[in-house]
This record gives sequence, structure tokens and C-alpha cells, in this order.
Amino acid sequence: MSANYTFTIRIPMQIRKRGGRKLILAPDGGEPIWAAPRPRVDNTMIKVIARAFRWRKLIETGVHASIEEIARAEKINSTYVGRVLRLTLLAPEIIEAILEGRQPVGMTMAGLLTGFPVVWAEQDAAFGAQRHTMQRQRLKHRTNGAQL
Repeated sequence: MSANYTFTIRIPMQIRKRGGRKLILAPDGGEPIWAAPRPRVDNTMIKVIARAFRWRKLIETGVHASIEEIARAEKINSTYVGRVLRLTLLAPEIIEAILEGRQPVGMTMAGLLTGFPVVWAEQDAAFGAQRHTMQRQRLKHRTNGAQL
């Protein structure tokens, strides 16, 4: 004689979306548990960064002598060209993160064009704080909440 048993397990939790990510809220009101972030490749951001490096190469090779010449050739405003060229000053780690879709959630093209610190260590402090917090949360989740 075989016995068929059915078990039902109920886990009281809530799932909310915040910043495009799923957030699991524990019933005890503890710290939220973040789902592993998926890469968010921002094609617009990548295209603008590629344009910045292309324009920088045009200036370095002497094809164009100034920002104004590039602006005339591209038929755009010279202040925009200057803001875009500034993106070539981003730290290599930040550019790599953008290309791989691992940029911090709050990083936007508009924010980058507004301005950012030129010193790479200051950029990491400005942009990396969010990224490092997310990495710590993922690691904490993988280690079942053990303190690191």
C-alpha cells in the first residue's frame, strides 16, 4: 500500500519592485533581500562614450584642432561636444562597468553630462558607493547573512 502525501509550505513574504529590481521583504521587518541584478546595457550611454573617444582621437590626430571645429563638422553645439568629451576622463573601471551593463542604478547619461569628479578615486567614491553596497548585499545573501 503506498501513501501519497502532499506538503504545503507557506513563507510569509512580500515582493516589491524598486528601481526595476525585485525586492523581497522579510516578514520580520529585517533587511530587504535583493534579487541578483541583471546587466542593464544602456546603449545610449555606450554610444555617447564611443563618440567621446572618437572625437578625442580626432583632436589628438590633428583632424580637428578644437571643440568648435568638431561642433561645426557634426553640426551640433560646441558646449555639448565639450560635455561629451569630458566622458573620456571617466575611470577605466567605470567605463568597463558601463560597457558590461553593471553601472550603478542611479547613473544616467544626463547625470554624467552634468559633471563628475575628474580624479578617479573621487569618481569611485561618487559612483562606486552604490555599486559596492549592492555587491555587499549580494555577497551577504550568498553567505546566508553571515557578517563579513
